[in-house]
Amino acid sequence: MSSSALVGIDIGTSSAKGVAVDPTSGKVLAGAESSYPLSSPHPGWMEQHPQEWLTAVQLVLDSLKADVTEILGIGFSGQMHGLVCLDAAGEVIRPAILWNDQRSAPQCAALESGGGRDRLVRLTGNRALPGFTAPKLLWMRESEPAAYARIRQISLPKDYVRDRLTGGHRSDVADASGTLLLDVSERRWSGELLAELGIPLSWMPDLVESGDAVGTIEGVRVAAGAGDQAAAAVGGGITGPGPLSVVLGTSGVVLAATDRFLADAEGRVHAFCHAAPDRWLVMGVMLSAAGSLAWYHDTLLPGVDYDAMLEEAESVPPGCDGLTFLPYLAGERTPHVDPDARGAFIGLSVTHGRGALTRAVLEGVAFGLRDCLDTVRNVGATAERGRVSGGGSRSRLWLKTVASVLELPIEVMATDQGSAFGAALLGGVAAGVYRDVDQAADACVRVTDVIDPVSAWIEPYREARARFRDYYPALRSVSRRGTGPV
Repeated sequence: MSSSALVGIDIGTSSAKGVAVDPTSGKVLAGAESSYPLSSPHPGWMEQHPQEWLTAVQLVLDSLKADVTEILGIGFSGQMHGLVCLDAAGEVIRPAILWNDQRSAPQCAALESGGGRDRLVRLTGNRALPGFTAPKLLWMRESEPAAYARIRQISLPKDYVRDRLTGGHRSDVADASGTLLLDVSERRWSGELLAELGIPLSWMPDLVESGDAVGTIEGVRVAAGAGDQAAAAVGGGITGPGPLSVVLGTSGVVLAATDRFLADAEGRVHAFCHAAPDRWLVMGVMLSAAGSLAWYHDTLLPGVDYDAMLEEAESVPPGCDGLTFLPYLAGERTPHVDPDARGAFIGLSVTHGRGALTRAVLEGVAFGLRDCLDTVRNVGATAERGRVSGGGSRSRLWLKTVASVLELPIEVMATDQGSAFGAALLGGVAAGVYRDVDQAADACVRVTDVIDPVSAWIEPYREARARFRDYYPALRSVSRRGTGPV
């Protein structure tokens, strides 16, 4: 059993994960995880019952308490955008509608019609996407009016759990940025947009900063926490301008921290508040990163070990002799805001074996990340290196590919716990262990390895990336032929 620790809990899409962190060294002393189911009652719908999160978090906390002698502070992170609706008694009205739910596409189209898109970007810094919270509320009003009429409060996933454990009705501005109801530049709810949409301000949680203490659990101070991406940025030491966060999780993210609000006029990147006060995030998001590799493995090579599959890809030259994979398996966000985009293998020949297919998937995801990087840079963010996290970061070949495609050195961190680790640091800020998130990151974040671009791969990847970029508009025109204007 170890001694004093900070605890971070991340409420993900498939499980709640927790870590206990030494506040001096940043060493992860213990970890715990508890899974819960995901429901899809109709195609494109993704739901969970909030009680499942609460039960899982309590199990994780109990496990971590058994592994340390003292908990100094607790922080929460979690999946963003999910809609939790509560009635006058504070009870959940219906299962939560999650970030990856697509049912509100018609509501998004309505919000962006006419000059709506430009207005949304002006008011919130972001476009209307089905993942965001506001379109889900509009879908409920139209499709489930009786349930909608019972709403008295709305919460985001990690906020619901934290509030049940500590009391109150709060959200941090980093997580609230993903609702499409926050004036991100001013870090406050957009009264203008709420009034326009007919959503009462009284439903909205009180806003705080991520490191603020908002209550206690068994006498331990609890931080407000942050959405998973902002928390992961803190956990990677990306608390201000400097290195980029490069996430190779189910989805892929290229994220930069800035000391001023930046937004893309076309809404191709997300503009969010950071977990650090007076700082913001700008991030490009691709929907299928490591998720593309998982789909490829489970669909085409289910009996093959991952390591063996990746070893076969090692022998294939960069660019895969003209084979290209488009990773648009679930639509795309950056730079193509297109829920109807679809994936493809293009350029197959009899000379391509399964090693080439595997490497094409790795490269296609890397090209998507480069699209994100270029879009983030175009709005004014700068970076000279990236810091990687997510399950895909365990593949050395993939890291070399990403570094060579991004043409940036990629730093590997001592821990890959990402959001939970960052949440623990926020718990330390709330408990007064650290002055702020900068001090927390300086104390705990460690770089253990640097993957440099492979110089011989850069030019082949520039050529392959040009093909990759040409394929999306070409296939889009074919797939939509006969369906109206393209």
